[in-house]
Amino acid sequence: MIQKVAIRNYRIFRSFDLDFSRGINTIVGANDTGKSTLIEAINLALTGRVYGRALTLELSPYMINLEATREYIEGLKFAAELPTPPPCVIIEVFLDETEETTFLRGTNNLYGEDTCGVRIQAKLSPEFQKEYANFIADPSAVRLVPTEYYKVEWLSFCGNGVTARSVPATASVIDSTTIHLQSGVDYHMQQILRNNLDLNERVELSRQYRSLREEFGEKETVKAINERLKSTNNAITDRKLSLAIDISHRYTWESSLAAHLDDLPFPLIGKGEQNALKTLLALGRRADDAQIVLIEEPETHLSFAGLRKLIARIEKHCEGKQVIVATHSNFVLNKLGLQNLILLGGAGPLRITELPNDTVKYFKKLAGFDTLRLVLAQGAILVEGPSDELIVQRAYLDRHGRLPLDDGIDVVSVGLSHKRFLELAISLKRRVWIVTDNDGKTMEQMRERFTNYLKEEGVSLHTGDNPALSTLERQIVDVNDLETLNASLGASYTTKNELLEAMLADKTGAALKISESSTMIVMPKYIKDVIEQG
Repeated sequence: MIQKVAIRNYRIFRSFDLDFSRGINTIVGANDTGKSTLIEAINLALTGRVYGRALTLELSPYMINLEATREYIEGLKFAAELPTPPPCVIIEVFLDETEETTFLRGTNNLYGEDTCGVRIQAKLSPEFQKEYANFIADPSAVRLVPTEYYKVEWLSFCGNGVTARSVPATASVIDSTTIHLQSGVDYHMQQILRNNLDLNERVELSRQYRSLREEFGEKETVKAINERLKSTNNAITDRKLSLAIDISHRYTWESSLAAHLDDLPFPLIGKGEQNALKTLLALGRRADDAQIVLIEEPETHLSFAGLRKLIARIEKHCEGKQVIVATHSNFVLNKLGLQNLILLGGAGPLRITELPNDTVKYFKKLAGFDTLRLVLAQGAILVEGPSDELIVQRAYLDRHGRLPLDDGIDVVSVGLSHKRFLELAISLKRRVWIVTDNDGKTMEQMRERFTNYLKEEGVSLHTGDNPALSTLERQIVDVNDLETLNASLGASYTTKNELLEAMLADKTGAALKISESSTMIVMPKYIKDVIEQG
């Protein structure tokens, strides 16, 4: 099992270190935060290969961290007599100590720890010192790192070279978008045939298949075509040209039969079903021999129902293994357990370590909640429902000229689950504004409801301080005149009471009209407080 990973100067990672748990590790983050690169780097350190080829063959200047490249080029301009060395790429994977990994033990790692692990590195080769000196003779001409002069080394922590066969920790990368379709079908057919057909049945299928091919040439239409080809082939060859099905051993019935699902050929079924099947095929084929399973976005093209089945099967196939999953899906994150979350981006990777078990179970049962929105935001305004969300969005736009999300603040409808989301937000150290109706309670009573959370830094409560104005709609009607409200709603009510009843009868509809109206309304004070702080 992997204990931790250390990466230096590889792609997006200038200096990156991350500890892993033994079971499931769910990697989330915004785009371009390094989720795919992390999986790629782990696989590279354990297999020595990237894109299916040895790193020596694939290494390019664009694999070097951009910041490190800029610093290197800038440093060349100020170098004196001593040539500036280009950045060294290092990826280290620290492994549990077992009988199989003991020979990897040593201190040849970034931490200087006496432990087991492997390192793959790419750095300037001593053999090219002369060529490198000539290359940097004119620093103004240097635009990229000269990886042509690099040497790739794949080593254990004791300093000895390793090979794919000698590394005992085997990893399997599963990405349904890169698994070749036909090979997946072939493997599926092979499994079916191996498990369900005896020798006599296989022989009979072979005979029937050959007979069908032979009969093809005897069809009257085929004969007529071949007769015509005889008279038109003079410019091609002196021999007789005809069409027939190849019945040589190169093309057997095993490789020609196609998998069908509900009588549809595999390539014609839905993309979601294809990707789910390919993922499961890869799990069955690769995960059996791998201790570490790396899965890239299993949710691709899948509905909630399909994803639910796939996640259940992934958990079953990978029981007892270390699983690292990169995802953009709330469902995957919730279902695999928020306690397994690793957030990439910002100052560095972040783990949730103290999330209550009942909250983890809650989100597993109700896996559709938008937890990922809260995880990825810099701050969150937690509201009860869609009408509150629309009004807060409009209030923020009126005040700042942009939406909250443009400032990294997401407005999340959490229903009656404020406390569950607050536990997650506090674990992530997020700035959180609680926006809720007072439901006829005093401010003191409302603060008592959230007392355990308001002690935390960055958590604030915002609600109307008049118990008689128990909902957002009542608060809005109270601080606006009838003319303004009618204009914003596109209505012509004669009294505020009549207008209020209409708003309460269709809260979301009324909020939508206000949010889209060219007429600005006065926002209740507690909404203004949120917007000013935001």
